[in-house]
Amino acid sequence: MKPASARTLLRLVLVVQLAAALLVAWALLRRGVPAWAAVLAGAGAVALVRLVINMNNFVMAARAASATPPAYRIGAAARLRMLAEEFCASMLVTSWHVPRSRARMTVHADGARVPVLLVHGYGCNSGYWAHLEPLLDRARISHASIDLEPVAAGIDDYAPLIEARARELCAATGAARIAIVAHSMGGLAARAWMRAYGHARVARLITLGTPHHGTALARFGPGANAAQMRRDSPWLRALAASETPDVRVRIVSLYTHHDNIVAPQDSSELPGVRNVAFGGVGHVALGSNPRVLAEVLRVLRELQA
Repeated sequence: MKPASARTLLRLVLVVQLAAALLVAWALLRRGVPAWAAVLAGAGAVALVRLVINMNNFVMAARAASATPPAYRIGAAARLRMLAEEFCASMLVTSWHVPRSRARMTVHADGARVPVLLVHGYGCNSGYWAHLEPLLDRARISHASIDLEPVAAGIDDYAPLIEARARELCAATGAARIAIVAHSMGGLAARAWMRAYGHARVARLITLGTPHHGTALARFGPGANAAQMRRDSPWLRALAASETPDVRVRIVSLYTHHDNIVAPQDSSELPGVRNVAFGGVGHVALGSNPRVLAEVLRVLRELQA
């Protein structure tokens, strides 16, 4: 039997959430609550549970947090804005973009010379890039996305998938080199691909919130990939030991000091790479936050000079 994809799993989650909302609405209708109010209450109950889960991620991440530099410390109002942004980003990704998405390729014949491969993170798929892809189109940058499956496979198992997709992108665009933009685990998968197939075709690897040294929250995740992302796991140490300075100089690590999944947050810092820090942004929101996406595009434009 073929393992379920992130698309299928999240569709099942949506069905469960819908059933829960209808059950709440039905119970309220039995108590004489008007239909419109019962339906709103059912939907609100599901949204509230999702919000509590989101808030709990921030609490768990805070227990293993690295020190936040003074320049990135934020107040109560900024924390509320960050929570709202992260909650909305999580809801859109898991309830809309991922359940509907399939990997695709867009080639701009008159566009930029270095195309971009988009590599998503743990438990996700190509739908994560719904906010970046229109910006790449506007900049006339050819790009392709990929769905890393099976969801719970070892990270090295994704290297052949990335290799095949990179070859397809190069063939379609005529480019000798590509850039990679990767979120979370996707950054580790891209590094594992370079270890297995070489880095000569990589003009730049931009990672967003990648746990380069692991994350304390990985112990709560199922799958071989989650085990590999535990703090300073043997797999992570072996990956780091395999990299030369020529590999590291191609990497740009964008991360947030308020990451609610990667903790400690400075796990995203790597020696020998360009580390770019942000504040007041959550983990999922890295793929939609305007400040972060502006930096991604700035780095990609450097390659077109």
